[in-house]
Amino acid sequence: MTDEILHECGIAMIRLRKPLSYYVEKYGPTYAMNKMYVLMEKQHNRGQDGAGIANIKIDVDSGHRYISRYRSIKQQPVADLFKKIGKKFRKAQKLGKDRFKDEQWLKENVAFTGELWLGHLRYGTHGRNSIENVHPFLRQNNWRSRNLVMAGNFNMTNVDELFDILVGLGQHPKEKVDTVTVMEKIGHFLDEEVQSLFEKYKDQFSNKEISEIIENEIEIARVLRRACKDFDGGYAMAGMTGSGSSFVVRDPNGIRPAYFYADDEIVVVASEKPAIKTAFNIDYNQIEEIKPGHALIVTKSGEYEQHQIIQPGEKASCSFERIYFSRGNDPDIYRERKQLGKLLVPQVLKAINFDLKNTVFSYIPNTAETAFYGMMAGVEEYLIQKQKEVLLEGKPTMDDAEDILSFRPRIEKIVIKDAKLRTFITDDEHRDDLVSHVYDTTYEVIRKGVDTLVVIDDSIVRGTTLEKSILKMLDRLEPKKIVVVSSCPQIRYPDCYGIDMSKMGEFVAFRAMRELLKDTGKDYLLDEVYERCQAAKELEQHQNFVQALYDQYTDEELSAKITDIVRPVGMRADLEVVFQTVDNLHKAIPHHKGDWYFTGNYPTAGGMRVVNKSFINYLDGKLVRAY
Repeated sequence: MTDEILHECGIAMIRLRKPLSYYVEKYGPTYAMNKMYVLMEKQHNRGQDGAGIANIKIDVDSGHRYISRYRSIKQQPVADLFKKIGKKFRKAQKLGKDRFKDEQWLKENVAFTGELWLGHLRYGTHGRNSIENVHPFLRQNNWRSRNLVMAGNFNMTNVDELFDILVGLGQHPKEKVDTVTVMEKIGHFLDEEVQSLFEKYKDQFSNKEISEIIENEIEIARVLRRACKDFDGGYAMAGMTGSGSSFVVRDPNGIRPAYFYADDEIVVVASEKPAIKTAFNIDYNQIEEIKPGHALIVTKSGEYEQHQIIQPGEKASCSFERIYFSRGNDPDIYRERKQLGKLLVPQVLKAINFDLKNTVFSYIPNTAETAFYGMMAGVEEYLIQKQKEVLLEGKPTMDDAEDILSFRPRIEKIVIKDAKLRTFITDDEHRDDLVSHVYDTTYEVIRKGVDTLVVIDDSIVRGTTLEKSILKMLDRLEPKKIVVVSSCPQIRYPDCYGIDMSKMGEFVAFRAMRELLKDTGKDYLLDEVYERCQAAKELEQHQNFVQALYDQYTDEELSAKITDIVRPVGMRADLEVVFQTVDNLHKAIPHHKGDWYFTGNYPTAGGMRVVNKSFINYLDGKLVRAY
């Protein structure tokens, strides 16, 4: 992606289902630690801002610490975490000697030797990059069953409402942010569940006996049903209680991903399948998806089951996950990205006037590479069909036939990403200078004034890097024409479920629509839509009124205007920007239909509120998040 954006976090959870001694004897004391390291490292694409890990020991005697947690915002946070944990294990091995393989000694003397592990990778959508913002979070209590450790990949659109609910419950939240409101809401109903069981047994058993009964009888599904009913957003939230229960709950539309694998030794959860596949060397068909609106709950005894928490809605799994964020070595994602490239071929051929002989194909690294392979496979299929037609319909000489059969599309690595500069972290004033240095190019492979250069990117968000860096750089190669191809459709609307794209005015597609309104004398529609958005806020209407503005123009008209916007001043080559169609997006990714970025069809009421508020903020000149 030329315009880097922040995106959702990643989770990893491990529950050892047998006594710790089993793993110590079979695999060694560091078995769970090593597996968790692989799970987190293989999802590091999701968490450059920080990482955290927590561990819970089950049934440790009073007087011994049973919850351990480390968090890091170092440059390599996962490595930093496990370096610290590994140091504890090495020290214990040196001091404990023969006792290093004794379960009771380990659990009483060495941190991170418990049966429950929860890891998190943070890529913050807002807020400062401070250690306080890194998951997992702790809600502590002297009752083991009331302790709550939580981490998640989520964004709530109704934080104000959730905050008011907490106040109504008698709480005094310290912050109005979704991480606090979510944890405190689940924690509140966890407390009530514990208290209910205490009241049930207080006249029958001693308090100590009741504590043990509560830990075994606590019904996490009921806690989650009561806590999650008011949530509006995309989420995959993981939690552990101090007594040893654990859960991962997913939003009713399945917006954020969560997968699990279980056997008689472990239950493991991650945001991405490849992490589980690599860590445990299993087949992909053994990895299951946590169902939308359900929670995978593992009891203190190690039994696991999916429970419906909220009535599932229409499944709207995020398609952007598939296009850009998730690791491309997932076989399904790999096939989908190739298909996205292949389906663009008719548009690309039209853009180059079917002149393959004088066209060079390339891609913008790194995530567009797979779509490039798909595009080239489609070009090869077109070429083979044309070769058949020429050979069958005409009567070529032997030399002509050899020329026809030997022709291949020209492929070159033109664009090189030689610096991992994160341009979104700087202020707007200095971003343009940074983006001009992110990419470099290969010289002397384009025939000046003759060749058309086709470069594919996975998506175009702001268009900043195209205008300020890539197109200027490519124009210096002096091609006749440059065709920039996006493997995903035009990004028109903000996200509110975990990806930091809430300022509508930054999208190049929105800027294009805005300029078209001006060009065609339809500026008055901006005020009309503004009034509808304001009225909807008062009347609690859930409709995307901004769609009416885009409906004034065709996709082709918007693409042409985007081409004008990203074209640098003084560029000599012809330029055309080609976008994937929404129909082809769904053909390539049929099982992940969350397309609100492109269509404005949000799966929740909160999404509709956010898009209208984002538009109001734009016209009011407020450069703030819309949720």
